[in-house]
Parts: sequence; structure tokens; C-alpha cells
Amino acid sequence: MAFTRRTALAALALATALGISPAFAQTAEKPKLTLGVGGKPLLYYLPLTVAEKKGFFKEQGLDVEINDFGGGAKSLQALVGGSVDVVTGAYEHTIRMQAKGQDIRAVVELGRFPGIVIAVRKDLAGKVKSAADFKGLKIGVTAPGSSTALTAQYAMVKAGLKASDAPIIGVGGGASAVAAMKQGQVDLISHLDPVISKLEADGDVSALIDTRTEAGTKALFGGANPAAVLYLKNDFAEKNPVTTQKLVNAFVKALKWLETAKPEEVADLVPAEYHLGDKPLYLRSVKNSLESYSRTGISSPEAMKSMYDALKLLDPELTNSNVDLSKTFIETFAKKAAAGS
Repeated sequence: MAFTRRTALAALALATALGISPAFAQTAEKPKLTLGVGGKPLLYYLPLTVAEKKGFFKEQGLDVEINDFGGGAKSLQALVGGSVDVVTGAYEHTIRMQAKGQDIRAVVELGRFPGIVIAVRKDLAGKVKSAADFKGLKIGVTAPGSSTALTAQYAMVKAGLKASDAPIIGVGGGASAVAAMKQGQVDLISHLDPVISKLEADGDVSALIDTRTEAGTKALFGGANPAAVLYLKNDFAEKNPVTTQKLVNAFVKALKWLETAKPEEVADLVPAEYHLGDKPLYLRSVKNSLESYSRTGISSPEAMKSMYDALKLLDPELTNSNVDLSKTFIETFAKKAAAGS
């Protein structure tokens, strides 16, 4: 991406003189592309649905096909395998892949707090008071290896247990996760809204750890912690810089919309099935989650280090690793999007 400042300014001036929005000043190298996600109805990925339903991708001249794999680990596998071009998934996957020598990088932060809640089934709430009590209990997550699984395992390790002390069971997103808890298939659930708010409202669970807020995130991780991002193979960004910029433009516009959106506007925008049959509950879920979305589209070095420190504690393969965190996030795209270029 060898654009000089003079070239960029000249192109911007020409576009302005012609009355062309800078977003359209260049044609995307790959206007039709495939995006992977692991549990699209979850509020963790709400900026994606906003960008889709508000037409922000189309505004950028992009035709984005969205494939929902039900869990973050599966969408990562799809990216590595080449069946999708980009992924909305957990930032931590970029660190793991960099440690394995695979150059996968985030280009825009969607969530600044994980938004994950770990809750215990109500009938067990009397004896399960903290992560120190999780040993031997079945923990429901979106998918093994996903951020919901890693958060539960991190909580256990921090409490003095081993990550393997409790079986991790994939229950998917949405209605299947709710059913798994209601039917007693799992004892604990590490999940996201609206699933958590639905289970809380129905009196099925009691929350133990809540990272939907800054305070809850600091309590578990000691600081801010990047959550959902848009990530891709670095060579995709290098070969398709205009396409990548247009994708980031759409996501940053979605984040800006969410910053001032009312819960009612969000509920009316998303597909009705995202409400899990209870629109008032969905409204509460949105209200609970709005604080968690990124304001800038950029993860801070401190937040990225917080995530890396957590992974080092959790995963023996990463304990002695030395990942250059600057290679896990390309911030130039989000900066340009924020500047309106």
C-alpha cells in the first residue's frame, strides 16, 4: 500500500472537485466477498447486522455474503481454509494465529468489552459462588475454542483451577443455547446477549461474571479487553486495500450509528427472530450491551496487552510466546474511516 501523502491528497482533491464522495473515489478490487461470523444474532456481532441492514456495505459498493458458522472458532477455520475472505470474530484469534506464524490481523474493533456473562443454573446457585467452584460442572459455550469458552477457562485458571477442570460444551447461539440451559444439558453458561438476558428474565440462571460493562471487564481482566473485530489475512489487505477500506468504512459508520441509537431502533432493525420471541427483553439486552461497542474502531495497546496477558495465563502454548502485538491490528483503515476518507 505504497500511497504517498501527496498522491492521497491529490486524489482527495480531485474527488472533491468532481463532487464524488471519497468513499466512492476508488473501485474495490474485490466488490463481491464472503464474510464469516460465529453467531450473528448475538449482540456481540450487532455492528455487522447494523452495517448489513442499514445498507452501509452497499453504500460502499460492496456485495457481502455473510456465512454464519455458529461459533468463532469455526469462522476462523473458514478463513484459514479459504472459504471466506474476512471474519467478524474475537480479537484473541489474531494473537493465536500470529503465535503460529500465520499473519492474520484485525482492521477495526467492534467491541471494546467482551460482553460475555458467565451464569450458573438457578438450582446450583447456592453452592456455585465463583469460578473456583466450576470444577466438574458442564459449561455451555457458543463453540469450543471460541471467546465464550476462553473466557470461562480464563476465569477458572485465575481462580486457581485448570482450564481442563470443567467440560466445555458447544451449545451454539440464540435459541439453541437457551434450550440447552433450560433442559439441564449444562450447569453453567458462558454466553452473550440476548441469550443471557433471556435466561435471567426467565429465572433460569444467576450471573457470576459480567463483562458487558467496563467495571465487570476490569474485575475479570484488570482492564479493557478487545472483543469482536473484523480480521483477515494480511495479504488480503495488501492485495485489496480499497476493498478493506470500504469494509472498515461500513463498520465504522455502524459503530457511529450505534453510539446514538435507541434500543427500539436496534430492535426494529434486526430480524425478528433475533428477539427470541420476546421483544421487550431484547430491548433490555440492547440497553445492557450498548456500552460495550467500540467508540473509535481502534483497540488501545493497553487493551491488546490485557488480552495477550490473559491468553498467556490460560494457554501453555502461549506462555513463552513473543507476539508483536502491533502486527495483530492494522489501525490505519479505521483512522481513515473516522476521518471520512
